[in-house]
Amino acid sequence: MAGILDSVNQRTQLVGQNRLELLLFKLRGRQRFGINVFKVREVLQCPPLTSMPKSNSYIRGVAHIRGQTISVIDLSMAVGGRPIDNIKDSFIIIAEYNRSVQGFLVGGVERIVNMNWEKIMPPPSGAGRYSYLTAVTEIENELVEILDVEKILNEICPVNTEVSSEVAESGDIQKDLGERIVFIADDSAVARNQVKRALEPLGVQTELAKNGKEALVRLKEIAKLDCQTDITERVALLISDVEMPEMDGYTLTAEIKADPKLAPLHVILHTSLSGVFNQAMIEKVGADDFIAKFNPDELATAVKKWVHCE
Repeated sequence: MAGILDSVNQRTQLVGQNRLELLLFKLRGRQRFGINVFKVREVLQCPPLTSMPKSNSYIRGVAHIRGQTISVIDLSMAVGGRPIDNIKDSFIIIAEYNRSVQGFLVGGVERIVNMNWEKIMPPPSGAGRYSYLTAVTEIENELVEILDVEKILNEICPVNTEVSSEVAESGDIQKDLGERIVFIADDSAVARNQVKRALEPLGVQTELAKNGKEALVRLKEIAKLDCQTDITERVALLISDVEMPEMDGYTLTAEIKADPKLAPLHVILHTSLSGVFNQAMIEKVGADDFIAKFNPDELATAVKKWVHCE
């Protein structure tokens, strides 16, 4: 899979254009899946794996790659399917989520496609595998499923959402907030609830949206119906994921900053896309802050900072 990753500089051109690049792969059958290339470090033939006693059953073993020991998760098992056979003929996708590096065992890797987030839709409601999806799209008349990797990782190693007493007790955020809320936009139900749980002990009232388009419509509605001057009369802060169907967090931020009634709203981009971004990306769309998921103390501290800036 030589050349599967272009330079980060080339990919920054997608920022604010509501576009993404998907790496397509398969697990056991014909069904295609997709992962954002921004999260992918490397794709390689599966190396020999070393089993780890008492590890989660989804972890097929660890691989030693370029001096780093990486856990390899069988994605088929993680979404309720059977284990991937013939490991030696399979691939692992080395990806970075939530400040850590994982290997995802997949049956085969196809190619990269460039898409518009408007063509990425929320998944159908239902049980089973659909509960592990954050989005779906259609490529060549076939359904492509985008997995909720944050949910999978949280089931393997649950994320701590508790804010430390030192951070919780510093300052009086309720005084700064008054009756205002903090708005949260994220396509992962797990991620939305992690943010909500982290802020609840601070006394923060929240409203949630499942993607950027839904968030933008709701914010405009609040500004029109409940605010005389601008949105900050009712909403103190927006915490937004970057990857979301229909409208990503970058485009959401750019739309907010282009609307006079929404522009004063502070925006924190809060995403599992860690390790590959820089200040120029934040400035390009006008976001105020960028935090990699998930550290409750960092998030709470940033919320206090930007709410206090009002």
